[in-house]
Amino acid sequence: MNKVILMGRLTRDPEVRYTQTNNTLVASFSLAVNRRFARQGEERQADFINIVAWNKTGEFCSKYFKKGQQVSIVGRIQTRTWDDEQGQKHYVTEVIAEEAYFADSKRDGEASGGFENTFGESVAQNAEFQVTSSDDDLPF
Repeated sequence: MNKVILMGRLTRDPEVRYTQTNNTLVASFSLAVNRRFARQGEERQADFINIVAWNKTGEFCSKYFKKGQQVSIVGRIQTRTWDDEQGQKHYVTEVIAEEAYFADSKRDGEASGGFENTFGESVAQNAEFQVTSSDDDLPF
């Protein structure tokens, strides 16, 4: 099984390009993902992981993700190689995003009536449930 779940901050705005053969959208960006532990007296380390998002997921990322934003990516690891003009072989390992989510809390004034899914479409909250401000209003 090849599954990756990451949460981190974008190090730059997603870069968009289109494939030459069939004009498919591809968004590329990198995430700074903090390591779980820091040695005593040292600053926490981060890994910088390259992410590639295709088609609708790439469109969503390019439209709504910005540098510094905390996001969550679900995908798979992929390794590829190529030869440059000098004949030198290059290797790259990247995460192919299959799902993309916001991980920051909403900023003041940005509250909408629902949630956004990975394609940026608004998903209305279920009308049966209402947000309460205290435990006194709970039916159980």
